[in-house]
Amino acid sequence: MTAALVGIISACSFGAAIAWAGSSHGISFQGIPVFILCGLFAYATQWLMFVPAWVFRTERYYDLTGSATFVVLVWGALFLCAATDIRSITLAVLITVWAVRLGSFLFKRIQRSGEDRRFRSIKNSFLSFLMTWTLQGAWVFVTASAALAAITAQSTVPVGFSFAAGLGLWIFGFSIEVVADRQKSAFRARPENSNQFINSGLWAWSRHPNYFGEIVLWSGIAVMALPALTGWQLATLVSPLFVLVLLTAISGVRLLEARAEKLWGQERAYKAYKRQTPALMLWPPTGRGSGVGESE
Repeated sequence: MTAALVGIISACSFGAAIAWAGSSHGISFQGIPVFILCGLFAYATQWLMFVPAWVFRTERYYDLTGSATFVVLVWGALFLCAATDIRSITLAVLITVWAVRLGSFLFKRIQRSGEDRRFRSIKNSFLSFLMTWTLQGAWVFVTASAALAAITAQSTVPVGFSFAAGLGLWIFGFSIEVVADRQKSAFRARPENSNQFINSGLWAWSRHPNYFGEIVLWSGIAVMALPALTGWQLATLVSPLFVLVLLTAISGVRLLEARAEKLWGQERAYKAYKRQTPALMLWPPTGRGSGVGESE
């Protein structure tokens, strides 16, 4: 059994477990829990889009597909459950804002570069490429699971302190992610910074501030959803932890750190930057000048 096949089975199994837990105390449509329908849609959409992606050996619409799936899921859940409470609508709006911003940003980036380096070898292997699309199904469904469980819950709970606290976390995390992405884009747009690494702006505080912001904003979503969850639905609070593991151990940080080490690992400036700057957590710089950071 290949590693890719193991990855596919694991992603499907984890998604199935979350679907079972999140559907507890949830609203049904035509006898099927809406939460489970959301999971089926998330995976099925990725597999459907995998077909033309494999035929044409392209990853151009990978990120856009994932982001669009988030939007369809939350609004589809709202519609099927006829949810009109403040918590559900706010969660749907926040996820939509995040997905549209990130999806358009990543799509424009791949249009400019012509490819996503992560897929250079993967897209020529059927199982490996299928695994990445399956993992995206898991990413969409599990990441949005706390919000979806709150939206599809049978009963509503008035908003209170946790709602405000979660909203504050989301705003903070979203702001960090947007600013970090813009700073890197501006940095990379300057010809003199070609093949250099950025260590200015938020990148002087963290080697991956955009990922830090991503984890924080999904933690905010989980905090906002928490009061509406009961029983096994509470298992969906794994969402921000899943994002953390995905961004640090599976893709994201792990891949970028390896690439950065290959490009600048022997440079004294990069060694100092890596030694003095946290990989993820934002921490004020200690006397460094401005410079340049790893590119994605």
